[in-house]
Amino acid sequence: MRLLPLVFLLALPGALPAQHTYTPADIQEGNRLFRANCVLCHGPEGDQVPGIDLGHGRFRQTYSENALVKIIQNGIPGTGMPPNNLQDFQAEIVVAYLRSIATSGREVTGNGDAKRGKAIFEGKGNCLSCHRVYGLGSRVGPDLSDIAALRRSVELERSLLEPNEEVLAQNRYYRAVTKQGESVSGRLLNVDTFSVQILDSKERLRSLQRADLREAGFVNDSPMPSYRGKLSTQELADVVAYLLSLKGI
Repeated sequence: MRLLPLVFLLALPGALPAQHTYTPADIQEGNRLFRANCVLCHGPEGDQVPGIDLGHGRFRQTYSENALVKIIQNGIPGTGMPPNNLQDFQAEIVVAYLRSIATSGREVTGNGDAKRGKAIFEGKGNCLSCHRVYGLGSRVGPDLSDIAALRRSVELERSLLEPNEEVLAQNRYYRAVTKQGESVSGRLLNVDTFSVQILDSKERLRSLQRADLREAGFVNDSPMPSYRGKLSTQELADVVAYLLSLKGI
């Protein structure tokens, strides 16, 4: 399934009319569908296709939500817009997510400097103690080498300031407690009927037998600390600028 042609239809002055109310969970699922199917071509900000800027709500034409849903599902013959195997609600929440990023603002102000941000990331921020960039750093947290191709600037800012607000499923920590009382937490590498494999906070591979565990499950909160009050507004803008420069090799 590809949603690339969706932007051909949406990317285009005017704003989408709001016809329905969607919950935060609906918007998050729309985000997931967009990220899984569109972000490699259109970028997380929705501005990688010439003449299109979904992140700022720039459209050439206004469509009703119902019309957009039908176009997404049925495509447009003779154009690059093919039909997509999406249910009504799935198409609706993708449109709702695109509307939401057009209206979301930034908390961090000012122009960031990527070079200064790199120095803060590697120094004061101590980010390499958990993250890895271009082969350097720790494997405890997510590899950020191509984070700019996956996350919007506002999402990066939110992760720095309010890390518990949105924890992606693949980044959640897993915690296991043995019957002897030992607690092991870290990145979940694998879980099956008989065992659990965790990369712990010291980057050690721990393989635990499920029969030996008293409890096990995902941790709700992010292990990442908040940098609110720890970095100045300019320093935060610099770190975000550096992260936005990480587009893979």
